[in-house]
Amino acid sequence: MLDAYIFRGTEHLRCGYTTGSCAAAAAKAAAEMLLTQETLSFSDIVTPKGIVLHLDVLCPEVQQRSAVCAIRKDGGDDPDITNGILIFAEVSCISQGIVITGGKGVGKVTKPGLDQPVGEYAINSVPRKMITDAVMEIAERYDYHGGFQVVISIPEGEELAQKTFNPRMGIVGGISVIGTSGIVEPMSHTALIDTIRVEARMRRAEGCRSLLLTLGNYSRNFIQKSMPFALEKSVKCSNFIGEALEIALELGFENVLIVGHLGKLVKLGAGIMNTHSAQADGRMDVLITCGLLAGVDCGLLRKLPECITVDAALDILKSDDRMEQALTILAKRAERYLNVKVKQTIEIGAVMFSDKHSIVIKTKSADMLIEKISEEYQ
Repeated sequence: MLDAYIFRGTEHLRCGYTTGSCAAAAAKAAAEMLLTQETLSFSDIVTPKGIVLHLDVLCPEVQQRSAVCAIRKDGGDDPDITNGILIFAEVSCISQGIVITGGKGVGKVTKPGLDQPVGEYAINSVPRKMITDAVMEIAERYDYHGGFQVVISIPEGEELAQKTFNPRMGIVGGISVIGTSGIVEPMSHTALIDTIRVEARMRRAEGCRSLLLTLGNYSRNFIQKSMPFALEKSVKCSNFIGEALEIALELGFENVLIVGHLGKLVKLGAGIMNTHSAQADGRMDVLITCGLLAGVDCGLLRKLPECITVDAALDILKSDDRMEQALTILAKRAERYLNVKVKQTIEIGAVMFSDKHSIVIKTKSADMLIEKISEEYQ
């Protein structure tokens, strides 16, 4: 068990270690067992983050030409579906070099834009380097001058993959061996943003010039009912709108359309680009400001601070004919802040909706972007 912790708000959460760290530790132990013809009970590695892991070796088997063992994945306090699975490495001697490949339960890449090329096993670059460094350390320790073949396998990987984004991203047959620091930080924002980047990079590699960003299930349900888009090409950004826009600029997209529930996207009217409630609220403040500018009855606006949801606020505002004008002002404010975020270098727009009130609000460029994306995503 890794004795490392981080704070998330007031919570003291234990860190874990990645599938990449498990693969490297297993490969190191298997390589040593192969050269010594003796089993091991633990494996030590240093992660890219500089943290030393002392990991129990499980299921060790030594034969004359190969050795195999496993490391159990520990995700710490992160809600990770791979927590507790066994990651195996089988190592055999070859004449020269280090060949790393996948076995049962490790996915294969079928679409461009991912860390590994099409046709390769989804063992990412950092884990590959960790595995290489680990077995080379053993070769040097025992004065071995040949090479190693390392086969990583994850018996539960194929079943678990159906609960991940892998099939959607074109990784088939299993899960990925990943990790850039070797350490899992519970509920890591970095991991979520990395997922956005991976999906956006895939869309770009497919030749897409336009990026469709959704916030979650509400967005997807709305699009399915109301918009002519192929949902499999959308990218879910959750609360991380600002980061997703930065990724869009980084990857060279020309157009971005954000589709989301008004309860989240109303915050764009105040320039709030992370819509998580822990980061900022401002929903009622935005509605009150837009209402004042539209001339909505002040008595109604005074009731809004007591509202828990935007839909509840709309229940109050709908009695005033100027609510529609207030929402038009909201769209203009959101458009202004979005253009500031992307420095007016790309076309950007948003579609905000409330199913309860049958409201759809579009920024000025939204219809043009809808047309472009619907043509491109055919």
